[in-house]
Amino acid sequence: MRGTAMRSTADSVVSGSLWRLAFTRPGAESGRSAGRRYGEPADPDGDGVAVPEGFTVRVVARSGERIGGVAWHAAPDEAGCLACDDGWIYVSNSARPLLGGVTAVRFTAGGEVVSAYRLLSGTDRNHAGAVTPWRTWLSGEETPYGRIFECDPYGMRAAMPRLAMGRFRHGGLAVDPDRGIVYLTELEPDGCFYRFRPEDWGDLTTGVLEVMVTDGESVSWRRVHTPAAIDEPLREQVPGARRFAVGSAVHCHGGICYFATVGDGRIWAYDPERERLTVVYGDGAAHPGTLHENLFVAEDDGARISVVSEEGTAAPFLRLEGAADRRITGLAFAPDHSRLYFSVLPARPGAAGSAEAGVTYEVRGPFLG
Repeated sequence: MRGTAMRSTADSVVSGSLWRLAFTRPGAESGRSAGRRYGEPADPDGDGVAVPEGFTVRVVARSGERIGGVAWHAAPDEAGCLACDDGWIYVSNSARPLLGGVTAVRFTAGGEVVSAYRLLSGTDRNHAGAVTPWRTWLSGEETPYGRIFECDPYGMRAAMPRLAMGRFRHGGLAVDPDRGIVYLTELEPDGCFYRFRPEDWGDLTTGVLEVMVTDGESVSWRRVHTPAAIDEPLREQVPGARRFAVGSAVHCHGGICYFATVGDGRIWAYDPERERLTVVYGDGAAHPGTLHENLFVAEDDGARISVVSEEGTAAPFLRLEGAADRRITGLAFAPDHSRLYFSVLPARPGAAGSAEAGVTYEVRGPFLG
């Protein structure tokens, strides 16, 4: 089970099988449902991708084939977009074992590829990712003592490890610029939920890493004293730390930090103002009124992208033919919100083709917001 970070835009995105419970009511009656406003996916194109009328799909890159002067990486995973002077940059993690890293593609304002280049090489299973307010890309390794690297999407500075943010199996990352905090999830069956408070906002070299401790819905935080330890898991360093079933996607919006746990199919909402933790989705039902925006959601079970509205209903937006053999990763909106990017991978080793061969797509059309 996997998940990618949710994006803070007019519509946001998340992927992973963690959303299966939210899709028990697809197409539920709701006149205001954003998904229904987009319409049902039409007939699939030549690549087996179906989108609503008015939207178009194109292939941006294929693993092993050259784009903008560089070979597109295997196992494309979490991704993000950043604005640049003449367009935008799409950055994508590679979740390939031992040969992970990050690749960037630069687009013009019209959506044409200008160039592509590597931002990070030689790392291991880069999965978690987030864009910072100072326009860098954070990429976390999905390994037992994985590191976070801060990359320059513009290719001017070398990527640097940020060990003060903790060494563990990184599931998701999200930045809360209003409070100067980075939230982190742990992709373990008994993982924890962390927050990192930099000593100086905009510089992630030093700071305090804390782990969530709960008493019912009430939340407190305790310091992790050795974030870079490789002889003792971080989740064992603080007695009483709250455990979660495989932490994944994280998203900050409207003063709330949302995060997903794929082991139990739940979405949680942490309110730092009230120091309260509640379940947004889970236990077989949605909880209307807890979201403050629409979410574009990709689920492994069915290989489709749907829209979960603020009312707690879900409606299909995109579907893939051959869904049993494919899964969706790396959803990200372009800064002008005119395009949605995502990648498709074989669902598991043994599926047709290489388990690491991916195709990255762009959907263009009248997105809301």
